[in-house]
Amino acid sequence: MQDRCDVLVGSFFEAVPSGGDTYALKKVLHDWDDERAIAILRSCHGVMPDGGRLLVIEPVVPLGNEPSFAKLLDLLMLVWTPGGKERTEVEHRAILAAAGFEMRRIISTATPVSVIEAVRT
Repeated sequence: MQDRCDVLVGSFFEAVPSGGDTYALKKVLHDWDDERAIAILRSCHGVMPDGGRLLVIEPVVPLGNEPSFAKLLDLLMLVWTPGGKERTEVEHRAILAAAGFEMRRIISTATPVSVIEAVRT
């Protein structure tokens, strides 16, 4: 795979490498409040082609009062981070839209995270 990918160091608040048709953020956005999460998403949006895909791999908090591991993680993020949180589908959709993305679907997995697919609009 070395001929197909590069590992780079940097700050996703400042710049994201260009040239990709699909970008993936795994357990990144939940570390940040909405303002900073949107800034990260805008960095991605700025280098992606129209129709480029973004895969956000994060827990999705279910609605209602039923117990959920994502809800426990949300409490931990409150303690561990400066404004980080787990988000509901509606909250994910809102921050993606604020950065110029359209959420296409959420793919559940056998783990506590889901794959949220969005496209650059």
